[in-house]
Amino acid sequence: MRTTQQLSVTLPTEMAQAVKEKVRTGEYASESEVIRDGLRALLARDRAIENWLREEVVPAYKAIKSDPSRGRTAEQIRARLADELAKKTKAG
Repeated sequence: MRTTQQLSVTLPTEMAQAVKEKVRTGEYASESEVIRDGLRALLARDRAIENWLREEVVPAYKAIKSDPSRGRTAEQIRARLADELAKKTKAG
């Protein structure tokens, strides 16, 4: 059974030229390899975002939801960042 599937892809001229350049310079053996590597990178980014959401954002949301006093306003965060920047500016 075949493990690949042929697709027809239309790219903007600039992207098509970039793909061809990757092959021309020998960085990739074929245009298909360039596209496959780009798709692998996209899928890896999607996995990283999904993990971040699951492992950091959801627990933080649940913690704030269960104890709203842990939350900070935008003004409080800006003030804290300004204080930290001022300390680094003095120290630097």
